[in-house]
Amino acid sequence: MSAKVLVLPGDGIGVEVMASAVSVMQKVASDAGLPLAFTDGLVGGLAIDRHGTPLPDDTLVAAKASDVVLLGGVGGPKWDNLPTAQRPERGLLRLRSELALFANLRPAILFGPLAAASSLKPELVADLDILILRELTGGIYFGEPRGIREENGERVGFNTLVYAEHEIERIARVAFDLARKRNGRVCSVDKANVLEVTALWREVVTRVHQAEFQDIELSHMFVDNAGMQLVRAPKQFDVIVTTNMFGDILSDVAAMLTGSLGMLPSASLAASGKGLYEPVHGTAPDIAGRNIANPLATILSVAMAFRYTLNAGGCADRIEQAVARVLADGIRTADIAAAGEATVGTREMGEAVLAAL
Repeated sequence: MSAKVLVLPGDGIGVEVMASAVSVMQKVASDAGLPLAFTDGLVGGLAIDRHGTPLPDDTLVAAKASDVVLLGGVGGPKWDNLPTAQRPERGLLRLRSELALFANLRPAILFGPLAAASSLKPELVADLDILILRELTGGIYFGEPRGIREENGERVGFNTLVYAEHEIERIARVAFDLARKRNGRVCSVDKANVLEVTALWREVVTRVHQAEFQDIELSHMFVDNAGMQLVRAPKQFDVIVTTNMFGDILSDVAAMLTGSLGMLPSASLAASGKGLYEPVHGTAPDIAGRNIANPLATILSVAMAFRYTLNAGGCADRIEQAVARVLADGIRTADIAAAGEATVGTREMGEAVLAAL
């Protein structure tokens, strides 16, 4: 049976980068004899313009029926004045919720030829390959009660940081499974010396490790130290697993190690293995339609789809190796080019990856 792929270009540069990524996905799947069935849908601002909602019902139905959802990005200033509940981003949030995408994978990969683009010394980041696993559907962002109330004549804001054991067990197993496909090391990040909920986090992660994953090396680190270590010696890490809020912060720190958001893919996975794959860079409406956006983050998101949902690691390797070859050959879009370097456009970069394949 064919695996089902739903393509949601979204807004801004999404259409341009998605075209290159789908061409790469079709090429690699065809070479591997892996049948894929593609469908298209609308989400975000364009869906609002055409259907009055950021997530049309037919898009949601198609997403639930698909194995892989490829998303280009949503949002832009055109829709900024809409009520919060009607903005493009709400379509993405609802999609994540409806698909129960609890595990967010954010790799920070720096290909050797781009080491000079990082704000850190090249020897610290060349060939960097970290995977941050963020729990995506629990923690302080979703805990209840929450709100703002009046106490003793002044307003008080409050949020609840809460995790149940099963939520911690679930994300820990994903972390250890991912480490088995990589370099066999997991660092669990918490604040167990201050927060009881992350003391429980540490206890449960340790228990899962001892019971099921003793072949994996497990370490623990407080979040403040983890932030420092990411910019001091980032290559000490393999897989980092942490809570929703800590993961939100640390993944952005790690993203800047690579020097360009245009190179960073991501994945959000459900327990079933279904996944939503998208570049980190957003819609960049200021450059949309100008054939200058970098498609490599979306192409690398396709590699993640092959690796984590389609169980085709060889296809993922081929894409990553092709991207590495293109960069080694000095082919650059504007966002990753040094001063004075020649640049290519979105389509040309996609074509270069296809040629490298």
